[in-house]
Amino acid sequence: MEGQSACMRIVLWGSTGQAIVLAELYERLGVPIEALFDSDPLATPALEGVPLYFGDEGFRRWLEQRAPGPVMGLAAIGGSRGPDRLEVQAAFERNGIGVATAVHPAAYVASNAAVGKGSQLLAGSVVAARARIGEACIVNTRASVDHECELEAGVHIGPGATLAGCVSVGRGAFVGSGAVVLPRVAIGAGSIVGAGSVVTRNVEAGVVVAGNPARVLRVR
Repeated sequence: MEGQSACMRIVLWGSTGQAIVLAELYERLGVPIEALFDSDPLATPALEGVPLYFGDEGFRRWLEQRAPGPVMGLAAIGGSRGPDRLEVQAAFERNGIGVATAVHPAAYVASNAAVGKGSQLLAGSVVAARARIGEACIVNTRASVDHECELEAGVHIGPGATLAGCVSVGRGAFVGSGAVVLPRVAIGAGSIVGAGSVVTRNVEAGVVVAGNPARVLRVR
């Protein structure tokens, strides 16, 4: 884990499924989760024994009382909410909290790939040669990002999805579970590719596509 050590503590913004996945990863690495934050006042604690704070007020309260020593934060927010992950990262940094990068021990990352801060590469994921992963991206369980792909900030590649070589994915886009994107195809910023879709040609920004071959269903 870049920038992290045995004495590091982690805080997560988000208290649902993504937090549970990240907590398991950090448990393997011996890094404790110190606190959870969530903007939803109806959220329930996802991790036993870890305090949950609500919204900006809760975050400020935690900042005032936190123990000394190094702490890093991560946005535990999945789905098509890349902009929210980026906003959380910015809030951490404004308040002197470093942004973590999570790479599961069972993920494969090529030695000449680049991974931006705040990104999360989960179990069984593959980031191949010369791929470029932007900030606050998620490459989910068993997802594959092949050679020379480029993911802009806030992208989420869902579980089991496959990006063939030289695919580009625009800021905040989401590729659903099990989708396949063929070589040299571009996915526009903010677009959503439905689960199980096969994308054979470029997708413009801000649309939802699905099917085999994928077709535009609606504008976001």
